[in-house]
Amino acid sequence: MKQQGQSFFEKNMVLIKVSTVLFLTLILLIPIAMIQSLVMERRGRLAEATADISSMWGGEQRVAGPILSVPYYTYELNKNDEKVIARKRFAYFLPDELNISGTVLPEIRYRGIFQVAVYASKLKLEGTFSSLSIQGLEPNAKVDWAGAFLTVGLSDMRGIKDSIPFKWNGQPMDCKPITVINILSENPVGEIFSFNTEISLNGSNGLSFIPVGKETLVNISSEWSNPSFEGAFLPESREVTNNGFEASWRVLELNRNYPQQWHQQDVSIDDSAFGVRLLLPVENYQITERSMKYAMLFVGLTFMVFFFVEVLRNHKLHPIHYMLVGFGLVLFYLLLLSLSEHIGFGIAYAVASVAIISLITSYSQSIFKDKKLTMLMGGFLIVLYSLLYILLQMQDYALLLGSLVLFVVLALAMYLSRNVDWYAIGKKNGEGI
Repeated sequence: MKQQGQSFFEKNMVLIKVSTVLFLTLILLIPIAMIQSLVMERRGRLAEATADISSMWGGEQRVAGPILSVPYYTYELNKNDEKVIARKRFAYFLPDELNISGTVLPEIRYRGIFQVAVYASKLKLEGTFSSLSIQGLEPNAKVDWAGAFLTVGLSDMRGIKDSIPFKWNGQPMDCKPITVINILSENPVGEIFSFNTEISLNGSNGLSFIPVGKETLVNISSEWSNPSFEGAFLPESREVTNNGFEASWRVLELNRNYPQQWHQQDVSIDDSAFGVRLLLPVENYQITERSMKYAMLFVGLTFMVFFFVEVLRNHKLHPIHYMLVGFGLVLFYLLLLSLSEHIGFGIAYAVASVAIISLITSYSQSIFKDKKLTMLMGGFLIVLYSLLYILLQMQDYALLLGSLVLFVVLALAMYLSRNVDWYAIGKKNGEGI
């Protein structure tokens, strides 16, 4: 004799369960988004602390020059055929040789819990000017060689802490915001002029240079062991050890997109800048933000394990069980963010992952009442968090490893569910004839 027919919910139990789990997963997007917003807020606080310290110490420094500026005058004829000065303009000359060498002495300053990398640098600039040609100037132009001056561009003048000794052709000169060179001859075309100077410069985060020389050679050394070489040109040679780094650049005129001399035109030289940035040992906020990209994957995979336990072992789990486990997975990122601000990312990751794995594993024991299933869940979480840490460390191979892991997970899900009769799930015991 047949038993009474099944209700709608009993017939569609699997579909309803899957829909419920998917809905709970989407609900967890809300706290995930809130934590992501918190990460951005903390990064903003770090930027404010960096700007605060830089305003007193010196910001990121960029060195450009020296550039030789030579004034010239153009004339027009008045109604009496007399020459009248029409306009004062400048011709700009870049050095043939530019050698920059220096040391960067780093230290870490604190604003509350935030760390900022600052440095004191000693830079030596030397080189030569030649080929001061006036070809290409307007007709009847008169060059004022005596009014020529050198400029050395610094992005943040607050970083200058000592007077700057400057020598032109071996003669010492006073260095002022604009130094007039009155030792040029009336016709210096074809002559060679040498210069050298030393600059003590404070800055923060990074130091860069603009290769204004026909050949620019830069050699920088520092005790900082975590540099990032950036800009238009990478070092020709570099050595990075736990005791610091040393890097050398060589840039030719042919490598740039601006000439050695020009006039009457706007020339942008900033695009050719290159240099080094002093990275903190761990960019906590950046790597935490990267880890949160895997948050939904963590939630989905953990929920999938609970779902298969429910189906294959006939354990009835309530949506509240899923929700509490999901909140635990999301809480991991909040713990990671808050702990990494005080004890570093590596230790914070270990502490946060152990705390969440222990929490979810012990909660699973109270749900499953089965030691084997509990150990399975704990082992799964250990593998999951270990893989995430590896992914965060392997930036170049993160996509490949992540794809392989997802393939293995899908294959395992197919294997475990190969013999499941999904239509039979939900039938009452003893249903049939």
